[in-house]
Amino acid sequence: MSLPWKLHGDGKRVAPDAVVLPEERMAWPRTIGFGSQHVVAMFGATFLVPLITGFSPTATLFFSGLGTLLFLLITGNRLPSYLGSSFAFIAPITAATAGADSGPEGLARASFGILAIGILMAIVGIVVNQWGTGWINALMPPVVMGAIVALIGFNLAPAVKNNWNATELSGWVALVTLGAMLLITVLFRGLIGRLSIVLGVAVGYVAAIGMGEVDFAPVRDASWVGLPDFHAVGNPFGDPTLWGLLPAFLPVVLVLIAENVGHVKSVGLMIDRDLDPVTGRALLADGVSTILAGFGGGSGTTTYGENIGVMAATRVYSTAAYWVAGAIAILLSFSPKIGAVINTIPAGVLAGVTVALYGLIGLIGVKIWIDNRVDFSKPINQFTAAVALIVGIADFVLELGTVVFNGIALGTIAAIAVYHGMSLVARLRGGGEPELADPVVTGGGEARETPQRFG
Repeated sequence: MSLPWKLHGDGKRVAPDAVVLPEERMAWPRTIGFGSQHVVAMFGATFLVPLITGFSPTATLFFSGLGTLLFLLITGNRLPSYLGSSFAFIAPITAATAGADSGPEGLARASFGILAIGILMAIVGIVVNQWGTGWINALMPPVVMGAIVALIGFNLAPAVKNNWNATELSGWVALVTLGAMLLITVLFRGLIGRLSIVLGVAVGYVAAIGMGEVDFAPVRDASWVGLPDFHAVGNPFGDPTLWGLLPAFLPVVLVLIAENVGHVKSVGLMIDRDLDPVTGRALLADGVSTILAGFGGGSGTTTYGENIGVMAATRVYSTAAYWVAGAIAILLSFSPKIGAVINTIPAGVLAGVTVALYGLIGLIGVKIWIDNRVDFSKPINQFTAAVALIVGIADFVLELGTVVFNGIALGTIAAIAVYHGMSLVARLRGGGEPELADPVVTGGGEARETPQRFG
């Protein structure tokens, strides 16, 4: 059976005015090289999620690679994408594990939330494939979507402080890590600049070694080859309290939708092709990938802006490169030694990265407002954003029996309720329908200009 890609030109070079389309490929040695670049690009952000949440790095890498391959299959090889760990899951995972055993029990609880989000994402994908995205834009206009994305990032600020103060030297390690990341970003262009996160982690890690903050004993004890460290998902029928976790996870769906829609639009613009008809399949594929991750102990997935940056720099949009990247990720997941190395990264390094990273997640929400020209002279937009941000950042909590609404859930409810409630009252009093901005085109979209998007 012949492979689905045709050779682009001579397979060795790309003309200055040309791009390698998804159905094309370069010569296989070069395709393997491009696939390896995508693995490097996703590595830092993908591994930060399990490091922060306590999930297994090897299981996360396995489901990341597997999810990428499934994404390519479900989208019919029409949409190049790598599915890495989504940072939108960090806050609800933290909430899910806060009152439970930090070991397998707590992780199993969090995995149930990830599984539930995957199912909901798959349903959304099916609906979008049938009826389009208009209902999403009606429910969550840009002022609402921006507020929700922003509060998810800013809600995580206390976690940064905890890591910063973890040990006497954590703060110094964090400063080295943050400084290296910022310098690399401004000193280098192209791929190196886009890898500022992973390179900043590397510099901070070396500094931490010099300060005696790294324990290599687990690395020496780990095997070179072995199965990924999977864990089972929690059973909500055996433990009904798991249903109470869902409100904290539900807002993540909105972020994943925005990221996937933005990714489709971004790639379409870069290859001058209308990929909107693939949007439903992309959402379904991300949902299926997240379902599998929830079942087996991996982090929830999303399309990755870092890899859009690699495609923009190389002008190679071949899905063949992503098949290679997914296969490499799966192979690497079968090395416990790699997982052990990742787990030795100390809290100070995480603090240095996340002090900027969480802020950048929040600023993606601000960018949604800017890109869609949200008019903050209108009281409806002012109050929608203001109330949601304060509720989310202050991390208000509402407990109704076994159901717990954390700051992100309450902030999301506030954004939707305030906007649509005020809009309804305005229409009833004859003030007319508030003017809506254009549909949200974010997520992967901003990665064309700003590669620092981390799921």
